[in-house]
Amino acid sequence: MVDAGIGRLLIASLHQGISDVAPTRLPFYENWLTPPGLGGARFGLAPLQAALSFLRLEGQPAYERVMQCAGRYSADWTLSEMSPFRRSLMRRVPTGIRVRWALRLSRKLIADTFRGSRAKVRLRGGAGTLDIRDSIFCEVREQTAMPLCVYYAAAVQRFLEHCGIDAGVDMQQCRASGARACTLAVTIRGARDPFSGTAADSKTEAA
Repeated sequence: MVDAGIGRLLIASLHQGISDVAPTRLPFYENWLTPPGLGGARFGLAPLQAALSFLRLEGQPAYERVMQCAGRYSADWTLSEMSPFRRSLMRRVPTGIRVRWALRLSRKLIADTFRGSRAKVRLRGGAGTLDIRDSIFCEVREQTAMPLCVYYAAAVQRFLEHCGIDAGVDMQQCRASGARACTLAVTIRGARDPFSGTAADSKTEAA
């Protein structure tokens, strides 16, 4: 964690997401957002909130593209720190275990993103939800029409993909839009064929 309980991975992923999606805007955002380890690094709750506020002003398409990119980077970098054996095992265990594994990784990532954030996971059959408490992205003064937890949805989707799971992740409700909590809905369609990248079956073994 860095200042105010903000995870280093979040700062680095946002920086990379902006660099990929809007490279010409990166120098502007580096007034508030520079990854740890770089000269003149800036991080902390106030600079992060300033960067997120300006990202929202870019409009929904740009905001979502940056956040989706950042969420995928966070999941990829989280998994890159695992041993090759453990990453390989994630695709060999039964489908239900892989689903739970991916959602546990998602819950940990949410907690590591910001010290005050937590997620509660529910899974039954081919459907699950992640209820996120105190999302760092949803601390806004006024309600917004666009959901702001895109980063989390993209990270959850990426974890499921890495675990060989064909699934859909949708933002069911968002606190920034007036809901009482942020909720991601996960629909499990089955396991992916590791060679073709398509769903191998339509059932999950998760109970």
